[in-house]
Parts: sequence; C-alpha cells; structure tokens
Amino acid sequence: MAVTFNVRGAPIGWSAIAVALLASMGGFLFGYDTGQISGIQEMADFVSRFGTEPPDGSVAGATMSFNKWLIGLIVSMLSIGTAFGALVGALLADKLGRRYAMFVEVIVFDIGVIIQVTSFNAWYQVGIGRLITGLGVGALSAAVPLYQSETLPRQIRGAMVGTYQLFITFGILVSNCINIGTRELDNSGSWRIPVALGIPFATILGIGILFAPESPRWLVAHGKNDEAYRSVAIVRGAKREDSNPWVEAEYSELISNYEQDIKLGAGSWLECFKKPNRVLYRTLLGIALQAGQQLTGANYFFYFGATIFSAVNLQDPFVTQIILGAVNFVCTFLGLYLLERFGRRVPLIIGAAWMVVWLLVFGLAGTLGGNPDGTVTSTPIGQLLIISACFFILGYASTWAPGIWLFCGESFSRRTRAKQASIATLSNWIWNFLIAYFSRPIADSIHFEYGFVFAGANFLNMIIAYFFVYETADLTLEGVDQMYSDPNVKAWSSAKWVPEGYSTRDDIKKSEKDADDIAHIPDNREDGTWKAKPDPVTGEERDNVRKHPETKIETA
Repeated sequence: MAVTFNVRGAPIGWSAIAVALLASMGGFLFGYDTGQISGIQEMADFVSRFGTEPPDGSVAGATMSFNKWLIGLIVSMLSIGTAFGALVGALLADKLGRRYAMFVEVIVFDIGVIIQVTSFNAWYQVGIGRLITGLGVGALSAAVPLYQSETLPRQIRGAMVGTYQLFITFGILVSNCINIGTRELDNSGSWRIPVALGIPFATILGIGILFAPESPRWLVAHGKNDEAYRSVAIVRGAKREDSNPWVEAEYSELISNYEQDIKLGAGSWLECFKKPNRVLYRTLLGIALQAGQQLTGANYFFYFGATIFSAVNLQDPFVTQIILGAVNFVCTFLGLYLLERFGRRVPLIIGAAWMVVWLLVFGLAGTLGGNPDGTVTSTPIGQLLIISACFFILGYASTWAPGIWLFCGESFSRRTRAKQASIATLSNWIWNFLIAYFSRPIADSIHFEYGFVFAGANFLNMIIAYFFVYETADLTLEGVDQMYSDPNVKAWSSAKWVPEGYSTRDDIKKSEKDADDIAHIPDNREDGTWKAKPDPVTGEERDNVRKHPETKIETA
C-alpha cells in the first residue's frame, strides 16, 4: 500500500515530495554556481593565476589583481550561457521529455565544471567553463519548474514548485560554507575544490531523475496514455491497477484538455506573441517579472557580497556572506508557506514594498555614514548595513524569489507553456548578466547609493504586481488558462474568479475536502468501477467510470 498524506482532503503520495525535491537539484546547481564565485574571486591563488594587472595598474612585480571589467565578465559568463540555455531548454523539454532533457543538461553542466577545474593560467578558460556550465543551468531553469508544475498535484503545487527557489538558496549557502572551508589553502585547491564539487551534486539529479515519473501532460501529448495514467497515480500515492477517484479525475481532465489542444493545433514560438486568450499578455508579464526578480538587487549581494562587506570594517566578510546565505535559505521556507496561505499576488506586492524600505535604509546608511571612497569605518553603520541587507534578503527570499518561478510554472498557456517559460527565463538570465557584469564598476563609482537604484526597481515591481499579476492559487493549470481567457477578469479582481460550478476559491477547497470521503468508497459495481456521491458544490451526480489509458487518441 502506497504511503500518502492529505492536503485539504486530497490524497498526496510522499513520492510527489521526493519528485519535487529531486528536480529542485537543478535549482541547487544554479545557486551553487552563483554563490561560489563571490568567494572564489577573493581567493589569493585564483587572483594570482588569473589576475591581469597589479593593484595600482602600474607597479611591476606586485601581486596581480582583477580589472573590474574583467572580473565582471568572468562572473557574468555563467549568465550568458544560461540565457542561451533557457531557449534550448524548451526545445529539449518538448523533444526528449522533461526527464531526459534534465539528464542531458546535467551532462552539459559537468563538462563546464571540468573545463574550469583544468584551468591553470588562462582566465578565459575559466570564463568558457562558466559559459558551458551556464548552458546546462539555464536549460534546467526552464525545464525544472515546468516539470514540477505539470507533474505535481495542484494542492501542493505552489509549495513544491517553490522548492526550486529553496534549493537555489540552499546551493548558495552550501557554496559559501565550502568557500570558507577551503579559502585558507595555499594552493589551487582553494578554488578548484568548490568548483569540482558541482559534479557530484549534479550527479544526484542526473541519475535520480531517470527513476522519476515523466510529466503526464507531455506523455499524453505523445500518445503514451498508459504511462501518463501511471505518472498521475504515482504522485497521488495510488497503484496503477486501482480505480482511484483522484487519479481518474485528473487523468480524464488531461485527456479532455489534450483533445481540445489537438483541435487547435500545435503551439508555435510565434503563438507566444499572439493576443487571443491573453497569451501575449502572459508572455510579456513573464518577461517583466523575471527581469524584476533580478532587479530586486538580490544577486548584487550574492555575487559581490564578500567584496561589499570587505569595505564595512569587518574582519571576515566571508562570515557575513554566510549569514546572508543562511537568511536567504531559511526565509525561503517562509515563502513556501506565504505563497500557499496568501496566494501569489499579495506576497509579491508586499514583498516588493518591504524590499524598497530596506534598500533605502541600506543606501542611506552607506551614503550618509560612509567615507567618500566607499569604505565604512563606523561599527554601528557597518552593523546597520548588514542588518538592512539581511531584512532585504528576508523579503526577497519569502516573496519574489520563489513567487516568480511559481508564476512561470503555472501561468502560461497550455499549448505554449514550455516556450513561454523559456522566453521569460531568458529575460531573467539577460538581466542576471547585466547585474553581474556592471555591478562591480557601478558600485565602485557610486558605492552604497547603488541601493537607491534597486529600491526604485522594486517600487516598479510593486506597481506591476498590483496591476498585472493574476491570482492562480487553488486552480488547476487548465483553470488558470480559463481565467486568463476570460475577458472580464482583471488582475486586481482575479482572486474572485472561479471555474464554472463554484462560487469562491473556498468552495474549491471545500469540494476537495468533501471528496476525501469518496476516495475511500469501495468498488460497488460488478465491473470494478464505482459511483461517487453528488458533487458537494453543484449537487450534480458524479459517475466516475474509468477511462482506459490504453485508448489512444488520434493526433493531428
């Protein structure tokens, strides 16, 4: 008997949790690569090998250092690769399936790691390695939230898709800890070890995903109906041979929606930019939100945290980086709760406002209490900078960090979901590159006033979230599509929209709780099927007769 637990009356298999966490290792790799470079660029062996000029640009024989534009390029090469990888990720996910696409992307990631750790004196080899690693990470960033949102039951979809961001923060924290453990080595092991450890972490995902169920939506689209039924059964904690009402209902809905998609034809890249059913609206909103996530300023701290706080009169800026990483990781758990408890819109609006406040504190403290050269000698001001950065990370990690990946996983059109997710993710990586490449030179020029720039960006994020983001909590992916297709629904009133037959979103939850009794009704017919109680909302008789997965659908 499969082990299950209930969420709002709906049976969920523990296997669904395992699937979500395993796939989220793709996010871990992203976070691990993001976090490690912040400390590595400060390590003596790395600087002496790949630095290109003396500290003052003229003294011969002095310890080498990085030109600020060169280190920006090395850091941002990951983002250049991820931008291209995000587009390739959609093609691979649609062609190979979500699981095998992730397996291939892990191999690409490993190749990039190998190129980096075999570098000796050529900075561009490190850059090329980060570029290739980025290809793998970028493709995973498109495939993982897509796979999770298509495979997991809607009752846990918000929290479980949010684990992708949780694992990003976990990767950042782990890389910070490894950096502080190897930085005292007086050889290349100080930076080679953190980079090389990416391979065993990637192997967990690459091997494990082969044993996970494939996306049932992808399987139905490729005529593999029996496997699709099995995939739905696995995450519900049911056996393939059982006539489980939850599995029957979800499988039937998959078949029905696919039949509708067949009549409409295959979704193309061009269709992502067409107006009907607000497809263009959702594409542009995804682009804006992913850009907004980067412009929150979080990666400014993650990429250059050790450098930022080395100017704040601290004996060990690496410790501060770990503190920020720990706050980021822990507060992401809060985000998983908030996005399930309060929906998607409200956390994004309040989160953006919260970040505005603390970035203003950060900018004012550094500007008014710092020196003209960007250093801070006052201990209270230094402490205030660290505290404001931590409170900023709290707001980011609990709202915009997981919330935007969740949006991309559940808000796009069924027929173009993978392509729209890739386009939106491409926006994330383009802005990631711009932040990584230009932050060091900008911060060297305006110092802590950089916080004001990000405060302004977060104010704009708050406006966008209020006027354009639709509430998708408690809806199936198909229900989300119906909501966006309703011309009478506006973003600020979207929380009141419900599918036909329901009065409120609470009615959907009540329906799920009442249906828990149905899940335990024994077979009451000679043919092994069962008859359900009347629908608790509409009062209609529900006669759930199994649709045999073996029945193939004619494809266009």
